[in-house]
Amino acid sequence: MGRIIAVANQKGGVGKTTTSINLAASLAAMKRKVLLVDIDSQGNATMGVGVNKDDLELTGCDVLLGEADIAAAMETLPELKLALLPANADMTAAEVGLRQRKNGELALRESLVEANQHFDYIVIDCPPALSMLTVNALAAADGVLIPMQCEYYALEGLSALLDTINKVKAVINPALEIEGILRTMYDPRNRLSGEVSEQLSAHFGHQLYKTIIPRNVRLAEAPSHGLPAIKYEATSPGAQAYLALASEVQRRDSRRAA
Repeated sequence: MGRIIAVANQKGGVGKTTTSINLAASLAAMKRKVLLVDIDSQGNATMGVGVNKDDLELTGCDVLLGEADIAAAMETLPELKLALLPANADMTAAEVGLRQRKNGELALRESLVEANQHFDYIVIDCPPALSMLTVNALAAADGVLIPMQCEYYALEGLSALLDTINKVKAVINPALEIEGILRTMYDPRNRLSGEVSEQLSAHFGHQLYKTIIPRNVRLAEAPSHGLPAIKYEATSPGAQAYLALASEVQRRDSRRAA
């Protein structure tokens, strides 16, 4: 059984999709079997690994609505050594359909049961909203990775996300836990970044990853080329930071299993 990690934060622009893509690619580079699941109707994670969201015959929407098997909808990406369950604007229909379906919040968990036998990690890129799709991800996940921007209003909306996580844990998924809090877009020259980082450390303690993701031009450019940073420019600070995060994720898993 693999570990399912939902990358979630309803606040946009915090590096959620960047984290999903680069964590998945970094784990794959470390010879882990990885499935990246895009459940955001914007399809940014899909495009960010070089798959044209407008050319898809099947997406995660078809899987969630029970109209296709997950194996049929998955895209294999040999260059990145990972698999993708893609998304596009059709995912909006899944949001509506799941609300009308009994136990619709469990659709993703049920869909991933078989796939989870074949992967070491499943990384889910959630929409920037506390939607039915996000609840599906939380219901399916073992842990939630929360990217937090090291800028003003970093903690804005976090209480709502934590409240949703606690409700899902209480009602649907008692095994759900906070995988970790990840500081993103960190600029050491900016005093505010340091202050926000200290604030996050004071609030979250051991839940905060030691790895910090810096502001980095190559990291920002990579998605426009349909590549994770490790394939775009492996020596860039952004790529190296996500490799460090992948190592830290695995170390935490080893301690959990011990």
